[in-house]
Amino acid sequence: MQKEIRIPEIAENVSEGTITGILVKKGETIEANQDLVEFETDKAAVEVPSPFGGTIEEILVSEGDEVSVGQVIMKVETDEETDEETDEEADEEADEDRDAESREEPAKGEEPKQETHEQNPREAGEESAERDEAEAPSEEKAPSAPSAPSAPDVPASPATRRLARELGVDITEVEGGGDGGRISAEDVKGHVRDVQSRGGRAAGGEETRRPGGGGERREEMTRVRALTAERTTTSWQTIPHVTQHEEAELTAVEQFIERTAPRVEKADGKLTLTAVLTKLVATALRVYPRFNASLDEEAGEIIYHSHVAIGIAADTDRGLLVPVIRDPDQKSVTSIALELGELARAAREGDLGPDQMQGATFTISNLGGIGGTSFTPIILPPQVGILGVARAATRPVHTGRGFEPRRVLPLSLSYDHRVIDGADGARFTGWLKTAIEDPFAAMMEGGR
Repeated sequence: MQKEIRIPEIAENVSEGTITGILVKKGETIEANQDLVEFETDKAAVEVPSPFGGTIEEILVSEGDEVSVGQVIMKVETDEETDEETDEEADEEADEDRDAESREEPAKGEEPKQETHEQNPREAGEESAERDEAEAPSEEKAPSAPSAPSAPDVPASPATRRLARELGVDITEVEGGGDGGRISAEDVKGHVRDVQSRGGRAAGGEETRRPGGGGERREEMTRVRALTAERTTTSWQTIPHVTQHEEAELTAVEQFIERTAPRVEKADGKLTLTAVLTKLVATALRVYPRFNASLDEEAGEIIYHSHVAIGIAADTDRGLLVPVIRDPDQKSVTSIALELGELARAAREGDLGPDQMQGATFTISNLGGIGGTSFTPIILPPQVGILGVARAATRPVHTGRGFEPRRVLPLSLSYDHRVIDGADGARFTGWLKTAIEDPFAAMMEGGR
């Protein structure tokens, strides 16, 4: 019996995405729950598994196709039935197949009729070539990029193959450093560095030359990059941003981290400044609930959320991803540190699920590990606030006994001026500054 495989519902409010990889071939025998395609949405990149085993009869999508939830992507010949099918549905499907076969069977002595949409390979190739020739610029024909082999022939994980595509790399040209020549993300990056050092370009890039030398490489924006561009533009154009700057002296927090880190390490985690800030910000959102809110502009109402969920902006090879820590106001710093470590690993490896990047009520963007003295973070709607953290620097601080060198952390709080006034912004950053400089009082307000 032939069955259809459709794009399943990935997450709430996700209706479409991009096919970024085909993991099987026509004619291949598959098992139930075997991954068939890589599907990337604005929330995450996931593998779509088969709900049943069988043989791939038809593949209806190609790499790079935009598809919708519920769209048929493959047809599989199988003797198994899905859990959703009743016996009655199965009988109806069999009847439909028999009717279709009787309609398609030619009468004796007649030539079989061919559907108008079917073409033999030669005709299809000629028509495709004519269409490509018509669409190409008349003054120059761009050489076609070499087609990459099917995914099973490449000793690399789906995340590594995805990275290669985004960087414009023909993964068959990458030398793998793992067991059996397995290719890692670092192998792909190293290949790009080697190509660039030789003055070359990656396979997916289009290079143009100008008189006098010089050139430029073009590459298509990834879905994550395109959606980031769209949403940040919309946010900047529709939300009146105000950014409040503050500085907090880090001595107390750094002493706390130094004392507490060994206990977190025993739990297989790493205590970081971000973990401590997540706890302190969660407490601040309880003290100042207007920052833990959303605006329903149409109804003219401010929605105060009963829970706290903090998004942690993460810089990855795929672009900006924002995994979410839920209920950090009710968790210990150790629990937050462990969860942050796991989310960071999943973000690096492309394993974040859609549910891990939804529902944030506030966001922290920490660029301290990269650099900068301050910046203006852009609010991620429907949130009304985001805290930017830059790199700490040693400054002379007056301690009451004179000036002493102390590490100072720059904080930049952007907020939606339709919901929050400047005085509220100053109070929020002022409370956070005090909590950072004396974190123990804030720690007593929540945790388990």
